[in-house]
Amino acid sequence: MVTGERMGEEKRAAVPTAATAASVQPLTRWTALLFAAACGLAVANVYYAQPLLDSLAAQFGISHSSVGVVITVTQICYAIGLILLVPLGDLLNRRRLIPGMMLISVAALVVVGTAANRGILLGGMAVIGLLAVVTQVLVAYAATLAAPESRGRVVGVVTSGVVIGILLARTFAGLLTDAAGWRSVYLASAGLMLIVACILLKVLPGKDPEKTSLKYPQLLRSVLGLFVQERILRVRAMLALLIFMAFSILWTSLVLPLSSPPLSLSHSAIGAFGLAGAAGAVAATRAGRLADRGMGQRTTGVALALLLVSWLPIRYTEHSLLSLILGILLLDMAVQAVHVTNQSMILSVRPEARSRLTAAYMTFYSIGSATGSIASTSIYARFGWDGVYMLGAGVSAFALLFWAWTRRNGEKKG
Repeated sequence: MVTGERMGEEKRAAVPTAATAASVQPLTRWTALLFAAACGLAVANVYYAQPLLDSLAAQFGISHSSVGVVITVTQICYAIGLILLVPLGDLLNRRRLIPGMMLISVAALVVVGTAANRGILLGGMAVIGLLAVVTQVLVAYAATLAAPESRGRVVGVVTSGVVIGILLARTFAGLLTDAAGWRSVYLASAGLMLIVACILLKVLPGKDPEKTSLKYPQLLRSVLGLFVQERILRVRAMLALLIFMAFSILWTSLVLPLSSPPLSLSHSAIGAFGLAGAAGAVAATRAGRLADRGMGQRTTGVALALLLVSWLPIRYTEHSLLSLILGILLLDMAVQAVHVTNQSMILSVRPEARSRLTAAYMTFYSIGSATGSIASTSIYARFGWDGVYMLGAGVSAFALLFWAWTRRNGEKKG
């Protein structure tokens, strides 16, 4: 049973101050969907190269043992962008910042799509990774523009665009490459990004609420200060690390058993499993509405339990694809539900610092994703799919226990 003190803290953390509410311009549903589409397009740029590594290696004379540097450069620059660029959302006018970042991304996508040598390719991929963090600026801005009573729902809608973009990037890249070559993937993305950037430039409000007066160096230092000051951020960031570690453990290693005997599926068939993941992510958007109603803790507990349960059907991947699909649906629904709840909670804490809160939170997301990717392939090489299943289930169980421990030790809202 929840104590009165616990309920009071949940309510206080969920409801912004009157001053904050007064400065917020409510988002329409159409604009929230536009933000989601922009997020999906931007983050997908980071993942297009994964199914294209063979084509890139052949095009630029890169050995298969070295072509992974394309992914490494993109991911490293994405992490740098989280630290250096996302906090700018609290300092600069986002009506210019967001379309500006997207337009530079368009130029980088064209550079990659027309690259004549590996140096130009890697340079373009570095800029793509750096500016893909516009997704996090958009999420924080959506929370600022949303009406207080619907902030969680809006964050859920916008964040769903990020997860869907990640999951469908491989499918999109595979289909377009088969039809028109790998360069068409980046050129098509450039065209779509240009259209969305122009629309955002037209619909975003001219004046930003809740801007900080800090200088840029102070702004960066304050990210660490927020992490020290806000316990809800620390706890939710650790949950993000764990759930996205579990997410990456599955999605990074899944291609290995699916492409090997006895399944031996094609790349297009493997990419199609992203559709099941996207369906699970969309199903979890309701988590934001539950957070708006003060049910964030309950949602988190149920979702983490589902995350742990999802590994049971995933275990039988090599014997039943239907079992795998069920596991994917449960896992992606659980991860997205916790992710949406996390962001809904932390973005209610310090309205003037939403971009910096997002930067701090997403840094742990990146650490979890990278750790899960490295660990899963290593475990698969030594212990096969049973090892991956046990690793994923172990991380998921730890996430549930960690949440229960913080809950028991007085962490009321996060």
